[in-house]
Amino acid sequence: MIHLRKQGSKGAREQESRVPLAFAASSRKGGRPVVFAALSCILLIAGCRQDMQNQPKMIPQRESDFFADHRSARPQVEATVARGQQNEDSYFYTGVVQGANGYREERDEMPFPVNMEVLKRGQERFNVYCTPCHSRVGNGLGEIVDRGYKPAANLMDQVRLAQPISHYFYVMTHGYGSMPDYSAQLAPVDRWAVAAYIRALQLSQAKGTSADVPAGAQVRNLSSVAEEEGHPEYAQPWALPATAVQAYKPISSEGTPGMAPANPADPAIKIPVTKPAPEGQKPAAQK
Repeated sequence: MIHLRKQGSKGAREQESRVPLAFAASSRKGGRPVVFAALSCILLIAGCRQDMQNQPKMIPQRESDFFADHRSARPQVEATVARGQQNEDSYFYTGVVQGANGYREERDEMPFPVNMEVLKRGQERFNVYCTPCHSRVGNGLGEIVDRGYKPAANLMDQVRLAQPISHYFYVMTHGYGSMPDYSAQLAPVDRWAVAAYIRALQLSQAKGTSADVPAGAQVRNLSSVAEEEGHPEYAQPWALPATAVQAYKPISSEGTPGMAPANPADPAIKIPVTKPAPEGQKPAAQK
């Protein structure tokens, strides 16, 4: 502690002589941390320049004076293809081609040869992803229908039998009605394999003829197989359960069992009249 005495000139001289000595002593004892902290602050302030806040970068959707069109986001180089997306065979990846009228067109052909390995893969994927709704025989009465879900499409009715094989690939890719798409679960090659297996199911149950059977192959009736397995009901028409949503009565034009009339075989097309028709040419009353 520094004691200052005010005793004229002598006291003033004592005060002047003791204060610098006191500060010098304090700086020797505890002044180093203070100096270190001051130097750290100086370095920190020197490092935090304004350039770190205003960096020369392109912010999305911001204007730029660097380019002639004043757009910071630059368009991709023409014919740029992302890694893993070089889909040169559009039919293989989409299931459609451009028709003569400019609209998409489905085809009844596979983009690659089908063998037993492809059909087994399609069967395995079909049993995993399709049977919960369509059942293993494709009649649209899977297990979830018994639990209140809307009946799925009957792959054996006249509407589905008339569809080209690429139609099933397209539906698996984009979904249809209450059916979600399965593009995330099934790779394109697996979707085609499932489509091929669906066609094999149709040939085995509703669409096939003796010409489709290879020479020397033995064909067994489904009813006899069901009898031998002890489940003759499997070969009988399946009725919609009472818990099914929209349990419509069977519609003959759509096959058995009855499905929701979302895709009838002969849909009624009604075109509204936009302007009065001339006398004598008025359209007949719609039923």
